[in-house]
Amino acid sequence: MLSDGGVILRELRVADAPSLLAHLDNARVLRYIAPCPSTLEGFRRFIRWTRAERRRGLHACFGIIPSNATMPVGIIQVWPIERDFSTAEWGFVLGESYWGTGLFARGARLFLDAVFLDGLFDSSGVFRLEARAVDVNRRGNGVLRKMGATPEGVLRGAFRKGEAGHDQVMWSMLASEWRARRERDRRVN
Repeated sequence: MLSDGGVILRELRVADAPSLLAHLDNARVLRYIAPCPSTLEGFRRFIRWTRAERRRGLHACFGIIPSNATMPVGIIQVWPIERDFSTAEWGFVLGESYWGTGLFARGARLFLDAVFLDGLFDSSGVFRLEARAVDVNRRGNGVLRKMGATPEGVLRGAFRKGEAGHDQVMWSMLASEWRARRERDRRVN
């Protein structure tokens, strides 16, 4: 479990399924992400899968929980691109009622600290973290920029939603950049 007093990140529990369904099964939330479960049983299966993958060291998924709540209103996750986790990809989704509250930025800082500084995985550490965001997703691209990610290019037609295809922006963050950013933050505060 990770916390900064304003947000808690913790591994998902099967009991989180109703809250996740309530916050994430929303057309505006799902507009620019891959489909997520649309039933309680679907979320329960997803949660069991994330826990099994975490035990295998292949995935980590945390619920994003406001400090005044007990159940998650979103998720943040990471999985390897390289077998040793030196390059990984992350993804996230947050319930619409929490957009613009700063909750995600707080949770993302905790998560990125765990990934880059605290050795979330028992490997030599994540060197490069990638993310993809649909090009017209202003919120998703904006938060990645705010967190210090660098846009590296456009993946043409990489996101499909039904018959529609959209381009995705490929973003990256390097461990050295995150460490430098956090050091600057510490000096300012």
